[in-house]
Order: sequence, then structure tokens, then C-alpha cells
Amino acid sequence: MRSLSHKAHSLHSEEFAAVFGRLRTILTKHAGGVTVTDDSPTRYCLEGKSGPATVRAWGGKTRRATIPVAWAEIGKSYVSYHLMPEYGDAALRNQLSEKLKARMQGKSCFNSTSSDERLFKELEQLTAQGIFAFRRAGFVA
Repeated sequence: MRSLSHKAHSLHSEEFAAVFGRLRTILTKHAGGVTVTDDSPTRYCLEGKSGPATVRAWGGKTRRATIPVAWAEIGKSYVSYHLMPEYGDAALRNQLSEKLKARMQGKSCFNSTSSDERLFKELEQLTAQGIFAFRRAGFVA
């Protein structure tokens, strides 16, 4: 019985690694102008220099030199994809397909347990639009 459980976990891990790899590729394409602050087998994170809109949101005081922009991470039950521009931009959220909305947790996180190229392409477009809008709005310099 234990070997079946181990085999299922191994397949689960392989699928999560494949999903993470695809999401990491999306983030890598959009890493220009931001900093990769974590690049491990289970987490890939992009941060940007705190912009004037971020400082205003913090009451006029810089709390951190950088803020997270987007990251992918392998968890126990799913692979998460966080896109902070999604959090405060209703226009970005309104363009999501129903299938991608079903993967949302909160306002800026998408969870996945398996590969879905159509959703990956939608996330790639959303990431490009979101990072551009985040910069234009002054959240990252």
C-alpha cells in the first residue's frame, strides 16, 4: 500500500514540476525591468523597485525598497501563480475567462494541479498586460 501512495505522490510531484516549469517560463519572459529574487526548484519570484504609487499607498513612507510583482510556487496541493497587478486592477480581472476565474483564489492568485496550455497562454497575456499596467500606474519604478 505504501508503494502505491509513493507512486501517486511521485506522479503528483512530476505534474507539479511540469506546471511550475511552464509558469516559470512565463515569468522569465517578463523579467525585464524587475529583479529575480528567488529562483529555486519550487519557487520563482519577480520583484520591482517600489514606485511612487506604492509609496503613496503606504502613507508616503517607503516600507520596502522592492515589492513582489509575480511569482510561481509549488505547494503541497497545487502550484500557485501570483500576479500582484491583478489585485487592484478590475479591468484585468474582468477579462478573465470563466475557466481561469475558476482557478482564482483571492484577487491575485491562480492555482493549478495540471497542465493546461490554453490557460497558460491566457496567463502569459495577463502577465504582460498586468506588469505593463503596474508600471504605468507607478506601483513599480
